[in-house]
Amino acid sequence: MARGGQGLVRVAVVVRAGAAPLWWAGVFAAAVGLLVPGITGRRIGVMAGAALFVVAAAVVSYGRRKRYTTLGRAAARAGKHDVLQDRAVGVRTWRRGHRWWLLLAWLAALGCNFAVPVAGGLLLAGCGTGLWLKAAWLGRHERAEDALLWVRVDWLAPNGGRPAGKAVKAYRSTGIAAGDAAPGGARRRTAALV
Repeated sequence: MARGGQGLVRVAVVVRAGAAPLWWAGVFAAAVGLLVPGITGRRIGVMAGAALFVVAAAVVSYGRRKRYTTLGRAAARAGKHDVLQDRAVGVRTWRRGHRWWLLLAWLAALGCNFAVPVAGGLLLAGCGTGLWLKAAWLGRHERAEDALLWVRVDWLAPNGGRPAGKAVKAYRSTGIAAGDAAPGGARRRTAALV
């Protein structure tokens, strides 16, 4: 990186990176749970799982929003020497850094099926849904401000996560067309590229 430029990754991309793995791991674990009667029985497991899904989605979606908003309002404009990381690199870094945690969470959800069927899987799926909702909220914020939010790569946790953690001092911002990810961290449609 020339002349003090920084490697930057999209905040929404980091937030959204765990949504799909958590969702699919949860759905698979819940589907397996439908085949296991468990200690409590399927009916209680499904009801408990539905409640856990809603609670997890709400907690994950609304967690640390104040910090994201504070950092977003104080975002400085990215410099011309800053290097914008591709969406795929940010997603891959997060998923590699969290792969063992994802595997352990999935195994725990599968094991939970013998006690309370479906519940553990729906809890995982709720966490994934919460991350999608948080990324969508960030996308609405980015559209309203007409600016994309970026965070320095070296301020993220070693596993590529925590875009609003203690180590993050400030965000950078760019125009809405910068990078290869749309507001909210989703893939940018090719027609939208100029």
